[in-house]
Amino acid sequence: MSKDIQIIAFDADDTLWNNEIYYQETEHAFCELLKDYLPGEEVSKALFETEMRNLDRYGFGAKSFLLSLLETGAQITGTQMTDVLMHRILGLGHELIDKPITLLDGVEETLDQLNGNYKLVLATKGDLLDQERKLKNSSLSKYFDHVEVMSDKQILDYGNLVSKLSCQPQEFMMVGNSVKSDIIPVLELGGLALHVPFHVTWAHEVVEEELAYENYKQLKNIREVVDYLKY
Repeated sequence: MSKDIQIIAFDADDTLWNNEIYYQETEHAFCELLKDYLPGEEVSKALFETEMRNLDRYGFGAKSFLLSLLETGAQITGTQMTDVLMHRILGLGHELIDKPITLLDGVEETLDQLNGNYKLVLATKGDLLDQERKLKNSSLSKYFDHVEVMSDKQILDYGNLVSKLSCQPQEFMMVGNSVKSDIIPVLELGGLALHVPFHVTWAHEVVEEELAYENYKQLKNIREVVDYLKY
C-alpha cells in the first residue's frame, strides 16, 4: 500500500518537536503554587477535569491550557485567590507559550530525504497563532507544501483535509505520536498511519488497546519512515 502514497502528513507537537514535557513542567510548577491548598496529585486531578470540561469551549493548545490553569486556581483557592497568585499563574502560561522549539532527533534529516519525492503536509491541532509561531521558530516551513491547523483531529477533520488536498484516502499517510489523534482516525478513513511514540503522553491522548490494521505500523523513531517507504 505504501506505493500508493502521494501525500505524507506529519503531526507537529511531540512528533517534530518537544511539547508535552513543557506542559508537564508547567503543571508541576502550578501544583507547587497551590501546595498550601491541596496536595499536588489533587491539584493535577482538578486541572485535568477542568481541561476536559473546557475542550468544547476553548479547544486545544497553550491558551486553552492557561485558561484552565486560571479557572482551576480560582476553584481551589476560592476567596483566597490573590492578585499575586493570579499573576504567577499567568506567568506560567506565558512561559509555556514562549518555550523554545527543540527538534526531535532525526526530524530534519527525514523531511529532507522525503522532500521532492512526496507532497509533505503539516497536520496539527491547537491554537492557530501558537502553531504558526512554533512552525516559524522550527525553521521547518520550507519542507511543507501545505499546513493545516485543525481544531480537532477526528475522522471528519481528516476527511476534509484529504478533500482539500485532492487525493484519495489510500494515497494519504499520517505520521504522528498520538494513537488517538494521529493514527486511529486516519486508519478509519482508509489511509495509512505510522505511529512514532513519544516518551510522555497527555492523559487525554492515551489509548490502551492494541491496533490491528494492515495499513498501520509502529516505528521506533521518525527515521524509519524513510525505510518503510522503500519496501
